[in-house]
Amino acid sequence: MNTNTIENIYELSAMQQGILFHSLYETDFDSYCFQFCYTLCGKLNVSALEQAWQQVIERHTILRTSFHWEELEKPLQVVHPQVSIPLKQYDWSHLSSEEQQKQRAEFLKADHKRGFNFAEPPLMRLTLIKLAPETYLFVWSKHHLILDGWSTARVVKEVFESYEALMLGRDCPLSPSSPYSNYIDWVQQQDISQAEQFWRRNLKGFTAPTSLKANQSQRDSKASYYRERIELSLQTTEALQSLAKQHQLTLNTLVQGAYALLLSRYSGEEDVLFGSVVSGRPPELEGVESMVGLFINTLPVRVQVLPEMSLLDWLKQVQSQQLELRQYQYSPLVKVQAWSEIPSGVRMFESLVVFENYPLDRSLGSSGKSIEVKEAYSLQQPTYPLEIIATVDRQLYLIVNCDGRYFDSARASKILAHLKMLLKGMVANPHQRLGSLPLLTQTEQQHLQAWNNTKTPYPQQCIHQLFELQATQTPQSVAVIFQDQQLTYQELNERANQVANYLKHLGVGTEDLVGIYLFSSIEMIVGLLGILKAGGTYLPLDPSYPQQRLALMLEDAQISLLLTNNQLREQIPEFTGKTICLDGDWSKITEQNKENLLTQTTPDNLAYVMYTSGSTGTPKGVCIPHRGVVRLVKNNHYASLNSSEVFLQFASISFDAATFEIWGCLLNGARLVLFPEKEFTLSSLGKVVQDYEVTTLWLTAGLFHLMVDQQLESLRGLRQLLAGGDVLNPNHVRKFINQYKDCRLINGYGPTENTTFTCCYSITDDTQWETSVPIGYPIANTQVYVLDRYLRPVPIGIAGELYIGGEGLARSYWNRPDLTQERFIDNPFQPKTKLYKTGDLVCYRSDGTLEFLGRLDQQVKIRGFRIELGEIESTLSEHPAVAEVTLALKEDTKGEKRIVAYVVCHREKAVSVKDLRDFLQKVLPDYMLPSVFVFLDKLPLTSNGKVDRQALPVPDFTRPALSAEATAPRTPQEKQLAEIWANVMNLEQVGIHDNFFELGGHSLVAIQIISRIREVFAIDLGLNSLFETPTIAQLAQIIQITQNNTPILDKIVPISRDSYRQRRSQLHN
Repeated sequence: MNTNTIENIYELSAMQQGILFHSLYETDFDSYCFQFCYTLCGKLNVSALEQAWQQVIERHTILRTSFHWEELEKPLQVVHPQVSIPLKQYDWSHLSSEEQQKQRAEFLKADHKRGFNFAEPPLMRLTLIKLAPETYLFVWSKHHLILDGWSTARVVKEVFESYEALMLGRDCPLSPSSPYSNYIDWVQQQDISQAEQFWRRNLKGFTAPTSLKANQSQRDSKASYYRERIELSLQTTEALQSLAKQHQLTLNTLVQGAYALLLSRYSGEEDVLFGSVVSGRPPELEGVESMVGLFINTLPVRVQVLPEMSLLDWLKQVQSQQLELRQYQYSPLVKVQAWSEIPSGVRMFESLVVFENYPLDRSLGSSGKSIEVKEAYSLQQPTYPLEIIATVDRQLYLIVNCDGRYFDSARASKILAHLKMLLKGMVANPHQRLGSLPLLTQTEQQHLQAWNNTKTPYPQQCIHQLFELQATQTPQSVAVIFQDQQLTYQELNERANQVANYLKHLGVGTEDLVGIYLFSSIEMIVGLLGILKAGGTYLPLDPSYPQQRLALMLEDAQISLLLTNNQLREQIPEFTGKTICLDGDWSKITEQNKENLLTQTTPDNLAYVMYTSGSTGTPKGVCIPHRGVVRLVKNNHYASLNSSEVFLQFASISFDAATFEIWGCLLNGARLVLFPEKEFTLSSLGKVVQDYEVTTLWLTAGLFHLMVDQQLESLRGLRQLLAGGDVLNPNHVRKFINQYKDCRLINGYGPTENTTFTCCYSITDDTQWETSVPIGYPIANTQVYVLDRYLRPVPIGIAGELYIGGEGLARSYWNRPDLTQERFIDNPFQPKTKLYKTGDLVCYRSDGTLEFLGRLDQQVKIRGFRIELGEIESTLSEHPAVAEVTLALKEDTKGEKRIVAYVVCHREKAVSVKDLRDFLQKVLPDYMLPSVFVFLDKLPLTSNGKVDRQALPVPDFTRPALSAEATAPRTPQEKQLAEIWANVMNLEQVGIHDNFFELGGHSLVAIQIISRIREVFAIDLGLNSLFETPTIAQLAQIIQITQNNTPILDKIVPISRDSYRQRRSQLHN
């Protein structure tokens, strides 16, 4: 560079350095290239305009500055003594208005794409386009490196003042200007150590940016950015100005306060962090008012939003923080982040607030009479996911610039509407608490009320009464089928009446709890109906559950009577009450009257108590009244429930999907097929669907995915398939819908505490949905509320906890008044009713459907089962070798959810994965066993002593820690099996003696492995083969023997029958 062409040379400000870095980094799109457009009307003197610009360039050094960084230790800016700027001219006056609009858009896009060469000043361009004889479009393109907003407005004002002076033949009246280098000198003299102390103190304890929780379904990957604008009325603007003046506040404080409130409500956090643009002009710097350049700085603003605080007191506190921050507004943002506890490489904040007090149109208002500026606007891209710009003239305007990868235009508009509501709320009552400020618009409130208007008439009768009515209407229709047995509605009703009379003679009355301990069978259905007809409440107990878990249920329920059969009678754990065997005692039962009984049972009496996972280690019983079941299956429209349907009863009796399967069928005159196969496989399920011409099927999400992958053809003939219990994979949903366009696929969501289904989403070929499958709308007579921690409704599109109300709610938890009070709260929207606090994180979509986002606590869903991780932790902590334990739900490399146990052992007590698995298997069902165990020296803790779940190491899913090294395959069969296991279980290495369950295997994985074995070896093995011989070495021998059709070798030692019972629990789940 020729030193004769250098007027001055100096370093960049911190803000300039940041902008230069991002501009060089964003090679495809420089978001710091700004375009300002003005519509000029009148007899324009082009030469005078060009001369006016040249005068202003000569006046301000920053407009003659270039930037250099290559082969330099640090970037430098160079001021050139002379720089000229050409005025590029076009004539579009011959084009129509539509053509001009199109040409304008294309020009602005191409002009922006040109960018700037930072080494060649000036970093701006001038373009004049003639639209009509006395109408022009003037475009000033410039880079943010040289000017901030206040300086931009001043430059434009000076240009038009110079133009008017030239037109009048006068000297330009502009006062002298101080060079931008004076500001750089001032910055370099500041004591950065004082700033460091301030920021470390100010940001202490803040470890992550405050998220606006933009959901994937609200993102638009195709759009670059959105810009939305809203204006507050003159009356509201004047009221805000009056409020600010009366209480010695600034309008900027009100805007920042409103945004802090919005960010708190959106994120659910009471301590929020966002960015703010400060003017950066130090009042003590002489001549700073006349300088132009880049003075602004972006700095973090931390605000605590405590709902109980008075609004005015809080606003004064916010303003006080602003004043303190101003003393250190020169602080480089990169250093501020380094002084904070937010990790490097993570954006410090996702949103930015800018308060502009220099509207472009105001700066041109006194530009003279020779030309008139009819319109002025700027085009600039957001540099953060969300930017809020507030500007005030006579009215307050709010503008949102947002990145289309994070927010769509609808979300941007809602943000503005909510800000407007908060500002209007401040004016309406400045003395209210922060938590009372209104956020939702009237339109949103109307939508939420309309979406909950689900009241629908349904029979005010009990389950058994409706069944009796159905038996009267269709006595000879087949009600239930199991293998080679079947009963008509009349026969089923009569047998149930005999059981009911027998129970009545034994003293069973209203809401007496009676256990039923049976596998799926005709007797099970007869028993359920018989208990209800006697006025009792049934307690379903799945025989495949571990003995210790069943014992806990029996101990908690304190039942005195249990229905079972001779085969299962001896397996009942520690039960001292009376046992009735529906096969062994049937001769006595048949002596009873077959007529319907008269009972005092009402719809509000309990129908059943069903146990679910509990966080304390003890399962909790959910008490469901008749009303909840009837509202589920009568006069509801989420599915077709009528006499033409054939239902498959596939779920465990202890799983509330069975409620839908059994009573949805029998109370509507349909046919109920009980799953007849002793061994469950995907192919056996498909065969049952085809052989029995099943039309209505319920599957867990995991099983649905497997059926779509491996047995899609066998689902032919279904009219409706309900899937749920976990998140549905969109790809599997599309595959199913594409194959079966006439079948109605229903995503069913609901906790046991609200009787099986709360929301349903019906999916057909025409259904519009995006990246995730919604859980849908509330079913009839059910209300859903998405609330924050203070029970305030959150806006549409914002995450909140789901609360459920309506006719399906459980009455309580069995003998757990403390937990009942905690989870079933008074309904603030409908007096004298309750809401169930689900712990599920959801949000409303714009069409009124709900989207499931995850869990707020440790409760998770695995293969359709709701699990409290705390129950597993509690059980595992009882092992004598375990000192500490915590659990987490992690996704493996295939995206499948796995329970991971992080274990700290007592030093003097060695323990293996096998030891821990064997210990848990005695107590917990298969689906609650951790897939992976990770041994740690200590659990990572946060500063407040809680387990730091973010710091838990990522487990190695490729081969869980086992007690022995992997033994390589020895035979072709073993090699093929090892490849199957490794592929299905996503493991790098599998030894022939590795136990399937210790590798993290579970029921759905077992199904896939058996299916692959059939494909590879062309033999038909049942799931029991894998359960009884759970190693590759044992299984290979089974395969060889099966292929050779010879007896099983004595040396194959199967696992114990008790373990087999434990591991086959999924057959009924």
